[in-house]
Formats: sequence, C-alpha cells, structure tokens
Amino acid sequence: MFGRRKIRNSEPSPYATRSDFCRVFENDMDGLFLLSFLLSGDRTIAEQCFVGGLRIAQEGNYVFKEWAESWARRAIIQNAIRMIRPLKAVERCYSTAHQSTGDELLERAEIAAVVELPAFERFVFVMSVLESFSDQECSLFLGCTRGDVPAARTRALERLGKVADVQRKLLNIASNRKPQRDNPVSAQQLTAAPSLAASA
Repeated sequence: MFGRRKIRNSEPSPYATRSDFCRVFENDMDGLFLLSFLLSGDRTIAEQCFVGGLRIAQEGNYVFKEWAESWARRAIIQNAIRMIRPLKAVERCYSTAHQSTGDELLERAEIAAVVELPAFERFVFVMSVLESFSDQECSLFLGCTRGDVPAARTRALERLGKVADVQRKLLNIASNRKPQRDNPVSAQQLTAAPSLAASA
C-alpha cells in the first residue's frame, strides 16, 4: 500500500510550475518583450508589463505544461490591459512611442506603425491579428462590445495597409507566431489590408 502511494506521488505533475514559466519567459524573452512593446508602445512600460506578466503567470495557476507558453502570452496581455486601459485611452489617441526616440525597435517600420496606432485599435490588432484571439475573447478582455472589435481592427488595418511593405512584414510576424487560437477572419482581413486601404 505504501509502495503504491509512493510510486503514485513520484509521477510528474501535468501542470506547469514556476520554473516552467521562468523557462518560457527565458526562452522566448525577445518575443514576449516584443508583445509587451507592441501593446504598450513604450519601452519602460513594456519592461514593467513583461515583469508583471511573469508574476501573473507564476501565481499558482493550474495550467497544463503544454499550455504554459500560451498562458504566458495571455498574462502579458492581461497586464498590458491593466496598465494601459486601452478603452479609456482612446481620448489620448496615439501611443507614447514618440517619447522613445532612438529606440532600436522603432527603427523597424512595421513595429513603429503598430505602436503609432490609437491604443484601442493597437490592442485589438495585436490581440486578434497577431495573437489570434477571437472577437469574443477580445471583447471580454478589453471590456467592450463584440461589435467594437471588428470595427477597431478594420480601422487599424486601413491605417497599416497604406504601406505595402509594412503590411508584408506584419504578415511575416503573424506567420512566424505559432497560432494559439483559430481566428480565420483576422487572417483574411490582414491579407486584404492593401485593398482596404485603397478604398479608404
């Protein structure tokens, strides 16, 4: 009886541990920081968002190990929403990217174009197009109606689609990300961005 119990307790847990999340953040540090930067539009806030996301991910969440990477990205997004409050930040319109002069990330045109979007449009674009969140998920996370999401995404794509090279590089970013969720509408809209811009 004791022998069987001992064997059972020695079986590895299917849940991610703190060290598993640390490993995810360490192995994908560049990608997770880029996600933080695209959402926040500011390097200092992105650093705080990254650290806060790690803390959220480690807070005793029962997540299967194979979902640890997805959960880490989700934690980054939750923390960014908490810090930026994109729905209320609409009045401020654009990001604080112009304050981060000399930032090497902003030297990449496709990144600069995203962070210059109005806050709400930026979050919707990153979450629905690059991270493949469904419109329903976006609305729940952002505290908006479901109809607000496709409208904001279309406005973002119209702005971004005016530069063909930027649109091509954004497609590369999206294709290099392992899809966490199915969102075929977003993929179709991203591909159609140049035509959207032409009609704008």
